[in-house]
Amino acid sequence: MALLAAGLAFLGALAPAPSGAVTGPGPGGPARFVPGPCPSTPEPIPGRCGLLEVPESRGHRGGRTIRLTVAIIPATSTTPAQDPVVFMEGGPGGDAIGAIPFLVASGVNRDRDLIVMTQRGGLYSQPNLACPEIDRFNAAAVGLRYDAPSTGRLLVRAAKQCRDRLTADGIRLSSYNTTENAADFADLRKALRIRKWNVYGYSYGTDLALTYLRRHPEGIRSVAIDSVVPPQIVSLPWAWDSAREGINAIFAACEAQPACERRYPDLPRTLTQQVRRLEANPLTLTVPPPGGGAPVKVVLDGGALVNLLVADGGGMPAVDVPAALDELAHGNPERFARAQAAGATPAVGEFAHGLTQSVACAEWAPGYSKEDLLEAGRRAFPGWPDTVLAHAPQLPFEHDLCRVWDVPDRTAIQRVTTYSDVPTLIVSGTFDAKTGASWGPYAGRTLPRSTAVRIPGIGHFVVPQSPCAQRVLASFLTRPTAPDTGCVAGLAPKPFTITPALETR
Repeated sequence: MALLAAGLAFLGALAPAPSGAVTGPGPGGPARFVPGPCPSTPEPIPGRCGLLEVPESRGHRGGRTIRLTVAIIPATSTTPAQDPVVFMEGGPGGDAIGAIPFLVASGVNRDRDLIVMTQRGGLYSQPNLACPEIDRFNAAAVGLRYDAPSTGRLLVRAAKQCRDRLTADGIRLSSYNTTENAADFADLRKALRIRKWNVYGYSYGTDLALTYLRRHPEGIRSVAIDSVVPPQIVSLPWAWDSAREGINAIFAACEAQPACERRYPDLPRTLTQQVRRLEANPLTLTVPPPGGGAPVKVVLDGGALVNLLVADGGGMPAVDVPAALDELAHGNPERFARAQAAGATPAVGEFAHGLTQSVACAEWAPGYSKEDLLEAGRRAFPGWPDTVLAHAPQLPFEHDLCRVWDVPDRTAIQRVTTYSDVPTLIVSGTFDAKTGASWGPYAGRTLPRSTAVRIPGIGHFVVPQSPCAQRVLASFLTRPTAPDTGCVAGLAPKPFTITPALETR
């Protein structure tokens, strides 16, 4: 809550000019960078800040100007290179400014300045497309059946309330898309008068980075993409392919460790049994959240279990997943219940759900029906209940939500392959169930000067979690066409947690 209050205070200091006043660039005019104070954050930003002022919609004359917060963190080297690194946050809707401590700790600014900009609609941007209505739904949803129609109706109602509020404020939701996001970064480079820079994006930020590379290739020295979302393939059915790959990779790694394989044999069968059992007979428990506080009611059904596994265990380390499944099978759901309880205390207002839905409903959902989504789920996990497989992991009831979000289909513009000979580093984690590791090399097929590495035993957002990936990224930024990837060959997943054998309760 402290971060939310700080964010509101910062945005309040940058309130829009009175109606009729001219602020920022005129429609179609050049973007403008205005130096200003950094937002107040739990960890002070170790650099200088300002605002990039751009048109909300470059295709509509007479529209409003929006403002995006920019932070410039200096290199720690006394002799930094002249080409900085610009970071593209995930989500869509993630807090880019909040990623700065992870980027600094990963050494991204060791030899180069690091530039971080909020995406349009994100926290510390103006306007901010936060949806506290959806945050409150998410908090309540830990105690509801994940995939019950009544839960879906509550989610859709919360989304409609948010949409109605945002559009009543004059926000053109159709302008919050990847094309405009990419143009914002192109304008930022020009406004800062940077001749060449390096791009580093993760998750949705890789979708954005590849779009940026395709549409605005000028001034790009190199691109690093971490946990890859290829724009030409991303869709709701695609999420099931990634879920299957990431979950199966965890199970295969357990099987490759003799102690884990002996203690937890046939994990795929165990998971299928538990998904089916919980979907037929959900568990209702009262447990304390992982961070402490009063116990909360949670419901574990098959959909909730799968969603926790896809969301990197909902905060549960991958090394604990086999033990947690074994405990669940023997009547002890504590690990998964506590992971579910973590969602009861979301940071209200920090995530820009309005940007999430504007992108997902325009670029990911169109072109595939509910039946297509269900068939993709059946291919990924045969034998699981249709009630679970009917919903894309992380995006349940998305078709219903998109009907009320009501933004135009942009797939013809956005679902396009990027071809480029700009040197590119592709980093994937083998345990990533959100963006499966195989999608990195898939994206690299049309990037002939790319280097793809897979980091064993790591999930989503690889570089902050892997010292080896950090060394590879640093080497790539120094020599984009010949990075040193030698450390990858010696890597293996960490040993899995081994618990004493349990009797079924």
